[in-house]
Amino acid sequence: MSSFDVDAVIVGSGPNGLVAAVTLAEAGWRVVVVEAQETAGGGLRSAETTLPGFRHDLCASNHPMAMASPAFRALRLEDEGLTFAQSDVPLGHAIRPGESGILRRDVDETASGFGDDERLWRSVMGTFGARWRQLGRAIGDPLRPTPDLIALGATSVWPLPWILRALRDERSRGVLAGLAAHSIVDLRRPAAALVGVALGALAHGVGWPAAVGGTQSIADALLARLASLGGELVTGTRVTSIDDLPSARAVLLDTSPRDALRIAGHRFTPSYANALHRMRYGAAVYKVDWALDAPVPWADPALTEAGFIHLGGTAEQVIRAERDVTAGQMPDEPFLLLSQASTVDPSRAPAGKYAFSGYAHVPFGYDGDLTDTIERRIEAFAPGFRERILARHASGPAELEAHNANLIGGAIDGGVPDLRQLIARPRLSLTPQATPDPRIFLCSASTVPGPGVHGMPGRLAAQAALRRLG
Repeated sequence: MSSFDVDAVIVGSGPNGLVAAVTLAEAGWRVVVVEAQETAGGGLRSAETTLPGFRHDLCASNHPMAMASPAFRALRLEDEGLTFAQSDVPLGHAIRPGESGILRRDVDETASGFGDDERLWRSVMGTFGARWRQLGRAIGDPLRPTPDLIALGATSVWPLPWILRALRDERSRGVLAGLAAHSIVDLRRPAAALVGVALGALAHGVGWPAAVGGTQSIADALLARLASLGGELVTGTRVTSIDDLPSARAVLLDTSPRDALRIAGHRFTPSYANALHRMRYGAAVYKVDWALDAPVPWADPALTEAGFIHLGGTAEQVIRAERDVTAGQMPDEPFLLLSQASTVDPSRAPAGKYAFSGYAHVPFGYDGDLTDTIERRIEAFAPGFRERILARHASGPAELEAHNANLIGGAIDGGVPDLRQLIARPRLSLTPQATPDPRIFLCSASTVPGPGVHGMPGRLAAQAALRRLG
């Protein structure tokens, strides 16, 4: 008979914590998940933030990595009723009113819209897109290099301005810059383009789908699987010390390094505690949800069917905006990322209405009100947008952190994913989820491979626990 109350306690119920919990439960472990908020899911949560019947995602809305991730593919959450929907146009990048670069599922249709860059786009993005399974595995476990990871690195390890020298068409340049800006780093730094190339390739390989019913549906599917395996969920309970948890073979922390130190710092060596303390956090986001009485009236009709929109302008404008926010300055024209999930999932809003959400990249800890700036920027590309607003809900960095403690200063990256912190996350190690305490593991986005709804930090942490303690 085991002397432990349970086999594993997971602190935090974001995508990584839940994937870790299910992975351990499927191995026969008795698992309990402890969540500080009243609703489980972390970055997977959805809520009616504007008006009844309008369902908005509190963080991520479109999920290319979930489709390509080995963690999610292995779990087969469609067995729990999870479904995805998507457009044939994953992304539209608005360069100026009425003119956009369009990223389509079909690589040939996309490339044909990029003029002189047609052959290069088809060659690079088409090749990676056709190998999306291998690409997903390579990104999901980058400390074990594969030929696909090496090829991705060779293609995109350079600063974005260097890569843009190979592109001549304004549309392809803008699309690639906007994709790279999802990394929320200074795009002039090495490896800044890696995220952009990966996201572009996955758009052709698996698309950028939205979970039907809201991103919360992913959390609900994971929780249903966990319950079916005998796992337990406790919400509304903030963990202040690891010593207050039920006794367990393993404790997995789906938390920021800051909270890991608060909860278990006395169990760590000074050098490991220093590594967590030195974690650098990136730029933040300012998010707005809108309830609309009709779809956004884009000046460019091609944007209407896109599942996701970038309002970024030319590649050079995107680079300048990201340079400013990472330097702590608010740009005059911030880069906007807008989700049109209602386009593919009408259940997000009452019949005839439209749920619309978006966010701007802002400096870490930004405390201003950016709502009017964001709406004026959208209005410039979609005249009449403001007339369609029924209600709005804005969340600055402080509000985002209050609802999800892992979003330090409003940063959604778990630690800035520059070249150093992509590899040494939170420190350089072949088992970055392991801590000096053999019973404690870090399973958040602050470990390799980093941010995104892919569950790989959770899977890798659970596998490390099984190897060490199973």
